[in-house]
Amino acid sequence: MLNILIINDSRIPVTQYGGTERVIWCLGKELVKMGHKVSYLVREGSYCDFAGVLFIDPAKKISDQIPDHIDIVHFNFPVNEPIHKPYIVTIHGNRNDDYAFDINTVFVSGNHAARYGSASYVYNGLDWNDYGKPELNNKRNYFHFLGDASWRVKNVKGAINAVLQTPSEKLKVLGGHRLNFRMGFRFTLSPRISFAGMVGGDEKNKLLQGSKGLIFPVRWQEPFGLAITESLYMGCPVFGTPYGSLPEIVNTEVGYLSNKSSELANAVQHADGYSRQHCHEYARDVFNSRKMAVAYLERYQRVLNGENLNTQKPQLIQPQTEKFLEWS
Repeated sequence: MLNILIINDSRIPVTQYGGTERVIWCLGKELVKMGHKVSYLVREGSYCDFAGVLFIDPAKKISDQIPDHIDIVHFNFPVNEPIHKPYIVTIHGNRNDDYAFDINTVFVSGNHAARYGSASYVYNGLDWNDYGKPELNNKRNYFHFLGDASWRVKNVKGAINAVLQTPSEKLKVLGGHRLNFRMGFRFTLSPRISFAGMVGGDEKNKLLQGSKGLIFPVRWQEPFGLAITESLYMGCPVFGTPYGSLPEIVNTEVGYLSNKSSELANAVQHADGYSRQHCHEYARDVFNSRKMAVAYLERYQRVLNGENLNTQKPQLIQPQTEKFLEWS
């Protein structure tokens, strides 16, 4: 049995969005099921019914807040101070500078790792028991966008344009509103586009189960994309751009990738050609919290044995010069 401390500068549990928070929650729960003792060091206001919770004191060094009995520490943000316990660091996002990551860094997809000269990665997994068994044979009459629509690299505008190029398909935006000042005043008039706002839990799951597919035309190097695996689990094929993790995760049996809106518009009209059952089983079997926990335990053990997870400190190989990746 290991005493594991998972650290993130946020509150848990997450009620709506919050990919990292959802992942570390599922990881901790799975590790406990496997017989390990888990504690979280997170922001005040957090709570958990299966693991201990400690609150981060921003006035103190993180190293001074790690209990003596801890065997391994799992950070979920870069560490910039000496840590006197064995530890790993999972990086969930992108950096576009010459920052050198810790030698024991783990990324969240093969593409994510490779862009920093690393082969160290673990796919994000979710506890699909939290999502229930989806209805895969129901009538579905819209597509969906899932993500923070105010974040321009997520390209909700592109998703809307692709759907409006079809004769009659509809799009439901999960994570945005019709009137958005943060996007430089975006107002969407078409009645074929509806907005659900920021949704989570059962409400989100129900909306996903009514969808024909996920429209996900991101314009950055997506590190992983929980929206992808959540949608697949609910039987939704993915129509997105070939950037970051997408070519790695979205194979031709579960979706279609292009950076041209006209090609995505054509593809979504053939969404019924994808097997909802296969999409569901693929997400269930490959991107679950059990597989994630087993993979992290292997990394924990390597570090406890004195090994490094990388041969050298990972560092971005090719900085991105354009603000947004190509989309037409």
